[in-house]
Amino acid sequence: MLPSHESNKVELLGYYGSDLVHAQSAWTSTSRDLTEEKLGRVEKLLTMLATEGHHTPFEKSSLHFLVTVDQATHIHLLKHRIGVSINGESARYKELKEDKMYLPYDWSNSWLNKLEKYAEEGNKLYHEALEYFTPILGRKRAKESARFFKTFNSQITMDVMFNFRSFAHFQQLRNSEHAQREVQHLAQEMLEQVKNIEGNPFEKTIKAFGL
Repeated sequence: MLPSHESNKVELLGYYGSDLVHAQSAWTSTSRDLTEEKLGRVEKLLTMLATEGHHTPFEKSSLHFLVTVDQATHIHLLKHRIGVSINGESARYKELKEDKMYLPYDWSNSWLNKLEKYAEEGNKLYHEALEYFTPILGRKRAKESARFFKTFNSQITMDVMFNFRSFAHFQQLRNSEHAQREVQHLAQEMLEQVKNIEGNPFEKTIKAFGL
């Protein structure tokens, strides 16, 4: 789980597919018919596909998340555009009334307080500018330009769907000690929730990619 004092959030909304879906997709070129002998070869097959770069069968599954993240993590997610569908709340179309913000848990309390005050002032100016400019510029332009007062630690909520191939790619890049800590923790929590799906339908696929 993410640390209790870290405010980025992730929820697995649903999924489609399984290890068997991946295996049957790979077997389409020969025969999708299942036998006891073929069922016994699923793990070996998936390991071969993952390690030798035959990743198309893994596109047949999908993982659907709801996340609330800071803007830096938002940008990291947007960079994964192949096989990833992202839809998020937009300050162009609505006023961001919740003023959600992320506070880095590894900062000292004195700097956390400074960042929180700075973000709160930006939020205050955002709402003031929105009210002031609405009759002058119109509601749409007021909303899209008032957001310039939003700080980089402001959060948005996004609907994110990966196919499993893209999810594995995301995990390999972001669930890494070299990734920014916020997106690393998000990737870790996503993987943990997938591993904890009842019945563990992706157990062999996760193992095949070494996740």
